[in-house]
Amino acid sequence: MANTKWTLDPLHSELGFKIKHLMITNVSGSIKNFNIEMDTKEEDFATAQVRLTADIASISTNNEQRDAHLRNGDFFDTDNHPQMEFRSTKVEDKGDENFTLVGELTLKGVSKPVRLDVEYSGVTKDPWGGERAGFTVTGKIKRSDWGISFNSVLETGGVALSDEVKINAEVQLVKHPAEVIA
Repeated sequence: MANTKWTLDPLHSELGFKIKHLMITNVSGSIKNFNIEMDTKEEDFATAQVRLTADIASISTNNEQRDAHLRNGDFFDTDNHPQMEFRSTKVEDKGDENFTLVGELTLKGVSKPVRLDVEYSGVTKDPWGGERAGFTVTGKIKRSDWGISFNSVLETGGVALSDEVKINAEVQLVKHPAEVIA
């Protein structure tokens, strides 16, 4: 059986997040520099082994002052923990081109299990004869699980930032020639 390697097309992929601010609106952001590699048996995505690394210092919320605060010790502490990593441990086929991707997310030196919903958009040939696969990934994590608990109490009794962070990614992967396993 042949292994198939897939690598990220960074020009057609994005890794984003949303967090509730003042409990009335969401602030959106993204990680600009990240990489994903995936190995599958043939093109069976239910067999996927996924690895993501992300440069947390590349975080962007379109506000440099806020981004600098996110990089410091109140949040991600990028001087001591410059990368975020995700490694899959299992893929659950939910049918209808949908999967649950189970794995370990390491952030600030803490590894915790996460479950992400994956919608497979298909495989297509690109204009250069290559093959590409597309995926939409969504999920939710609690930032406090990774020791990110900075917050402010509001006069109205709420908090400035929710604990829940919504993850959203659009991922386009490029297929590499198959390698036959003996």
